[in-house]
Amino acid sequence: MRPTRGSRAAIAGMILALGATAVSAAPAGAFATGRYRDLFRELLGRTDREVAAKLQAAWQQLFYGNDETQRVYFPADGDRAYIADIANHDVRTEGMSYGMMIAVQMNRPPEFARIWRWAKTHMYHADGPFAGYFAWHCAYDGRQLDPGPASDGEEWFAMALLFAANRWRHGEGLLNYEEEAQALLRTMLHHGAQGGSDVRGMFDPEAKQVLFVPHGEGRTFTDPSYHLPAFYELWSRWAGDARDRTFWAETAAASRTLFRKAAHPGTGLMPDYANFDGSPHMRRGHEAFGYDAWRTLANVALDHAWFAVDQWQVEQSNRVLTFLARQGPDCPNMFTLDGTPLSHQASPGLAAMAAVAGLAADPALARPFVQRLWDAPIPSGQYRYYDGLLYFLALLEVSGRFQIYAPPASQSSH
Repeated sequence: MRPTRGSRAAIAGMILALGATAVSAAPAGAFATGRYRDLFRELLGRTDREVAAKLQAAWQQLFYGNDETQRVYFPADGDRAYIADIANHDVRTEGMSYGMMIAVQMNRPPEFARIWRWAKTHMYHADGPFAGYFAWHCAYDGRQLDPGPASDGEEWFAMALLFAANRWRHGEGLLNYEEEAQALLRTMLHHGAQGGSDVRGMFDPEAKQVLFVPHGEGRTFTDPSYHLPAFYELWSRWAGDARDRTFWAETAAASRTLFRKAAHPGTGLMPDYANFDGSPHMRRGHEAFGYDAWRTLANVALDHAWFAVDQWQVEQSNRVLTFLARQGPDCPNMFTLDGTPLSHQASPGLAAMAAVAGLAADPALARPFVQRLWDAPIPSGQYRYYDGLLYFLALLEVSGRFQIYAPPASQSSH
C-alpha cells in the first residue's frame, strides 16, 4: 500500500475515562437480528436522507468522477471495467473485489458485472499451476504483471459473488454468481491437494488461517488484515460442499484467536504480517502496523457487528481507538506495535477504518472518529485508490448499509 496525506479534521473529545460510558454491543449481532446499526444516525443525529446523499456522492465521484483526479472505476472494451490503482498504474484483485463489494451493497448490478467480466477475462487462470486463482495485479490493458494470487482478493471476490447471487437473479455463464463463488471457495481450500505443484490452497490446513499467498515462502505466514471471520461464518453456512463448512467455522474461531494474539496489549495495533502464533513476521518492515494493518480495525468490528460472539472485540476496539485518539487529528499512518510513529503523514484510509471500529467500541469513544469520517472529503488525487475504497467501505459499514444478503431459507443452514 501507499502512504497518503489525509484530512486534518480535528478529533474532539480525544480520550474518555474507561467505564465512563456503557458498552454499545447489542445482545446479538445483525446476522441473528437483521438489524444494522447506523452510527451516523445514532451518534451524530444524521438522517437517512443525509446518509443516502453521502453514499451517492461517493459513488458518483469514485465511479464516475473526473478521469484524472477522482474516479477509480474505468470502463473498458467488451462491457468490462477495472478499478485502477492510480499511484501504481495497475489493477489489483484487492481493488477489483472491493469494487464488486461496493457495487453489490449499492445495488448496482451493471457495474458489478463489468468488473467481474474484466477480472475473469484478464486475471483468472483457467489452467496451469494457478488454475482457479486470479493474478493479483495486471496492467490497464489486461496484461498480467505477476501471475501469483493474493489471498485477500479471492476472499472478497467470493463474498461479493455470494451476496450478488443472493441479492440478484442468477445469470448464465460467468454471470452465474453462485456457481462462480462456490468454485472459488473450493479452490481456496483444495487447490493443489493432489500435489505436483508448489501452489496450494489459501488456508493452512493445520493452523486454519489464511495464508499471505498460497505458494512459496508466503505459505509460511499470514496477514492479519486478511482475516475475515465475519465472512468465514457465512461460508460455514453457505458453502456448497457440506464437508467444508466445519473447516470454515473453525477458521472463523482461529481468526478471532489470531486477533487476540497479534494485537499489542497496550496499543491494540496489529502487524501487517504475522506468524500463525500471532507474533510479528519480520519481513521488510511489515512487522509494524502499516497500510495493510489499517483494515484490522474494521475486520474485528464487522465480526462483532454481525455475530457478536467475542466480547474481547469490544475491549480491543476501545483499546485501539484510545491509542489513536492520543495521537490527535494528525495521527500518523504507521507505527511500531508499541506505538512509536513511523511516519509523519495522516491518511483518510486509516481514519475511515477507525470509524468502523466504532461499531464495537464505546459510543462516546467512537463518536469523534465517526464525526471525522462524516466530515472527511471524498479522497481524490494520486492516492485515491486505497484511501477511496476504504473510505467508501467505511461509509457503508458505519451507516449500517454493509449488509448480509442471505440465500433463500431452503438453501441456507441458518
